[in-house]
Amino acid sequence: MYKFLRHKLASLPQRRLSADGLKPAAVLLAISDADEPEIILTQRSIHLSTHQGQVAFPGGKCDVEDQSEAVTALREAHEEVALAPALVQVVGALGQVYSRHGFVVTPIVGVVPQEALLSLAANPDELDHVFTVPVDYFLTQKPQMRSIQMLPGYYQVPTFEYNGFTIWGMTAFVLAEFLNHVYDADFPLQQKP
Repeated sequence: MYKFLRHKLASLPQRRLSADGLKPAAVLLAISDADEPEIILTQRSIHLSTHQGQVAFPGGKCDVEDQSEAVTALREAHEEVALAPALVQVVGALGQVYSRHGFVVTPIVGVVPQEALLSLAANPDELDHVFTVPVDYFLTQKPQMRSIQMLPGYYQVPTFEYNGFTIWGMTAFVLAEFLNHVYDADFPLQQKP
C-alpha cells in the first residue's frame, strides 16, 4: 500500500495556501495496508467549542514544538485515537485546505497495519467515536452532492452516510480529493461561480 500511494501522490500538485492571520493545523488520513483498505475517521464530541459532533480525520492545530505538519498529525492521532506514531508510515501530504474556523489544514496521508485498527480508542475528552470505513464503500456508493462554503468560494462536495455517521464538509472534500487522485473516483469538486 505504501509504494502504491507514494507512486500516486508523487504526481499530485502541491497546493500551499496563504496562512496570513490563520492558524496552521494538520489531519491524518490514515489508511490500512489490508487487501481491502479502511480509512480511520472520528466523530468529534458534542461538547467541543468547534466542529461539535462532526465526522473528521484525527488532527488538530499545530503546536509551536511540532517540527512539521506530519508531526502534528501523528501527535494528534495518538492523542485522539491512541494510534502510536511508530505504527504510521507517512506517505506525504495532500493539498492544503482552508477551514471555516480560521485554520489552514494540511492533510497528511499515512499507512497503518490492519491490526492497528483493533486497538484504536476514542479519547472521551475530544471524541464520541472512532471508526473505520472501507475505501470500497466510498467508491461504490453514490453520495449526495452538497455545496459547501470554503475559501475562496463554494465547492461541490460528496456527502456520505455510513452506519449512522454523516461525512461531509472539509473532511469530505479532502477525502474526495484523495479518492479522485489515488482511485480515479471522479467526484465533482468544481468551484461554483
